[in-house]
Amino acid sequence: MKRLWELDVARGLMLVLMTITHVPSRFTDPVGQPFGFVSAAEGFVLLSAFVSGLVYSRIGYAQGVDVMRRAFWRRALKIYLIQAALLLFVFTVITAVGLRVDHTEIKEMVRYYLAHPHDALTYSLLLVYQPAFLDILPMYILFMLMSPWVIAFAMRHGWQWPIAVSATLWAVAQFGSTQWLYAVVSSRLHVPVPYDETGSFDTFTWQFLWFVGMWMGASRNAPDAQPFTFPRWLLGGAIVVAGFCLGWRHFGPTGQAPFGDDAGLNLLFDKWHLGPLRLVNLAALCIVAIRFGPPLLNRLPWRPRVLEAMGSASLPVFCAHLVAVFLVLSFVGRNNPATSWASDVLLLAVVFCGLYAVAWWVQRREEKEKSEKNDRPGRLTPRTGTPSAAAPAPAPPVTAGSTRRA
Repeated sequence: MKRLWELDVARGLMLVLMTITHVPSRFTDPVGQPFGFVSAAEGFVLLSAFVSGLVYSRIGYAQGVDVMRRAFWRRALKIYLIQAALLLFVFTVITAVGLRVDHTEIKEMVRYYLAHPHDALTYSLLLVYQPAFLDILPMYILFMLMSPWVIAFAMRHGWQWPIAVSATLWAVAQFGSTQWLYAVVSSRLHVPVPYDETGSFDTFTWQFLWFVGMWMGASRNAPDAQPFTFPRWLLGGAIVVAGFCLGWRHFGPTGQAPFGDDAGLNLLFDKWHLGPLRLVNLAALCIVAIRFGPPLLNRLPWRPRVLEAMGSASLPVFCAHLVAVFLVLSFVGRNNPATSWASDVLLLAVVFCGLYAVAWWVQRREEKEKSEKNDRPGRLTPRTGTPSAAAPAPAPPVTAGSTRRA
């Protein structure tokens, strides 16, 4: 399957923005929520879901639901092992350095681990306890485990019911159902981890973003798939909403908090629970990006290879950016008044060089694996002119109408 370089560029841009937001510097606040009251996290999750729907639904149509399900599970296992490695890194190296340097940020980040090390280790591996910055990969794992069942249902019955159920869960979660459900389950199962140590992202709201993105990606594999088009009134309204929120965010008096100190109204734009006005802002940005993004990218005098490389290796680069954030917090701390603009620029330059090095290494490794795969036995043998025994003849592709049931 040919990669869509525009999607890789977009994911690379999201990774750059997330890195600037997470690495403490003078650029953190100005770059936070750069497109209005929407952060890079929403864009990254939506793009990842789109790519997952595009790739895995094609596997389901061509090779069957069972093959697609196993592909999802392999990806989920890979992400879980990465999460476990990051937890081990934080609980050992970062905690030791943070305690030795005596940085408040690190002690606050692992406060539950410091108070209850055995419970923290056990329940972090069960994806319940999620320290700061380590709460997005568990969400990905859960979504990956759920996705093959949703796609398999949608392949047979359409996406109307999955999206309707997902939207209902999002709406109910706006009224605190996630915290209530956790309280009930944790009391029955005697889980000692407090709710505020289970991560910042509300899984029951963010699943809606994931499955909408997956539906958009999977729809591209439909036999009658048409390019995304929007009526003029909707496109015009999206431009107005996106432009208004962009101006409100960067030129309004309240900065990243749209309604200042009014906590109740700010919930309408809340990031962690995906407030309704935040979704409106995100939908407007998506419509504008889909309509104008590809033409603008194709008119660039050069192809943004750096962003493309980072986006194509999004998972390793994302994990490398977390390692960089942890190291900076451990050795430098947050909002250090002794740093200068030059030191902040140098710090970010070093971090981005490291992230690009990771992307470059992943790209070279994938090219090598692809070359080795193409060189494997399977060519016509010199004597018989028939396929060699090492390469069985490929099975005919399974069409969408004959896809095996889950």
